[in-house]
Amino acid sequence: MEYITLKNSDLTVSRFCMGGCPMGGYGWGNVQEQELIDAVHTALEQGVTFFDTAETYGLGQSEITLGKALGNKRQDVIISDKFGVHAKAGQATFYDNSREYIIDACEGSLKRLQTDYIDLYTIHYRDGKTPLAEVVDTLEYLQKQGKIRYFALSNIYENDKAELIQLKDKFVCFQDEYSLACRKNEKDIIDFRDNYNLSPLTWGSLGQGILTGKYNLENTSFGPDDRRSRDIYVNFHGEKLKKNLEIVEAMRDIADSHNTSVSSVAIRFILDYIENSVVLAGVKRPAQLLANTEAFGWKLTQEEINTLDEISK
Repeated sequence: MEYITLKNSDLTVSRFCMGGCPMGGYGWGNVQEQELIDAVHTALEQGVTFFDTAETYGLGQSEITLGKALGNKRQDVIISDKFGVHAKAGQATFYDNSREYIIDACEGSLKRLQTDYIDLYTIHYRDGKTPLAEVVDTLEYLQKQGKIRYFALSNIYENDKAELIQLKDKFVCFQDEYSLACRKNEKDIIDFRDNYNLSPLTWGSLGQGILTGKYNLENTSFGPDDRRSRDIYVNFHGEKLKKNLEIVEAMRDIADSHNTSVSSVAIRFILDYIENSVVLAGVKRPAQLLANTEAFGWKLTQEEINTLDEISK
């Protein structure tokens, strides 16, 4: 395993972060709690010290499962939890960065995680109306209470820069979608890393699973309990799917040459191409975790990086 210290902090984390969206038990097909718990334990055995969740994942179920799985290992890991998506069963979902909501959301997350502090509290989405300075003021209030240690950003883009430039030293990292199947945010990621002094975390690092090598044109018909059946998950539909499968074939050749998994090549590309990055990927079972952590202990050659760079542009 490889480790880095996040900017503006003393948080040293593994460069693989286990994503908790599948732990919510919603929208990812068949998900079993015991397999999720076993995956967390396998992650710990592999040296993973970084876990990401959000109150909206399964309306809190992800946090409950993660807290249960970590148990007395809580002190040994870094937890990133996210707020900003106001979701309740039977009600319309909306983005909310208000002070009242943030304080209430934090209390709920602490209880579900069975902990008295969150290492990294992340703005999941901006609500489009609450000034970033007001959000920071609320987060600093929670920080002074000892309920959170540091805070971070997720899904930030060009229109966030004017506000962020005055407050960039308040945050330690940011999350954004990035993979060999989705490179549209690459410019922003590098800009925020180099000019705003924020450590980059990539979500969707396996393209919602298309970069694992397990799919082809014949087996991408998902059931109604899997979000990837919807057209909005473009990696599994139309011409985008065909292009992704071309990328996967190039990855497969590289994986074979290194005697490793296809998914580990997808992860290794990000680690080698985006310096000082952390790869975040959702996991449903131990075998997936092991395939992902095969990305460590080796590096892509420059020729391999160039091949993947060119085919995925």
